[in-house]
Amino acid sequence: MRKVVIATKNPGKAKEFEEMFSTLGYTVETLLDHPEMSDIEETGTTFEENSAIKATQTAKALHTLAIADDSGLAVEALNGEPGVYSARYAGLDKDDQKNREKLLKAMEQVPDEARAAAFHCVLTISDENGQIIKQYHGIWDGMITRFEQGSNGFGYDPIFYVPSEQKTAAELTQTRKDQLSHRGQAVSQLVRDLERGALNL
Repeated sequence: MRKVVIATKNPGKAKEFEEMFSTLGYTVETLLDHPEMSDIEETGTTFEENSAIKATQTAKALHTLAIADDSGLAVEALNGEPGVYSARYAGLDKDDQKNREKLLKAMEQVPDEARAAAFHCVLTISDENGQIIKQYHGIWDGMITRFEQGSNGFGYDPIFYVPSEQKTAAELTQTRKDQLSHRGQAVSQLVRDLERGALNL
């Protein structure tokens, strides 16, 4: 079985990638499997930049092809915040619950019709020399709820409402979320390239 290294220490992301890539015949390793890797400082100001930093540094450190995703939530009423700071919106400890609470507090006075938001995901593939092979960008549009709903998923899923499903992301099954989500979209683009021979991992 072929192996792919995903540059993340987020257990929720790791689980999603494992499910997506297992159907393609790949085993997935993440940075949780490589404790020797120190944390990668995300110094970029865009999802594209941070994704590239994580992919290239991981690839060079582990001498292998690596895939990194940088993703986050952009809320229109907050001028795109939390954006690239989504994971550490409420502090460096990356506490999902605190992040959601801070966002809901910031949105208290925002009317229902102005609560549009979108999840973004940029996947970067880097070869073992740290050269970027390709980037993919997925966008998932939705709305911010006024309270948490659902217990699936992670991060902002319980407060991200998907109008087409009439559910939050945290109320969707993992299979349905993978079909719709920003990360699922980016991985689908990657899969299409693999299937048509435009990409070889």
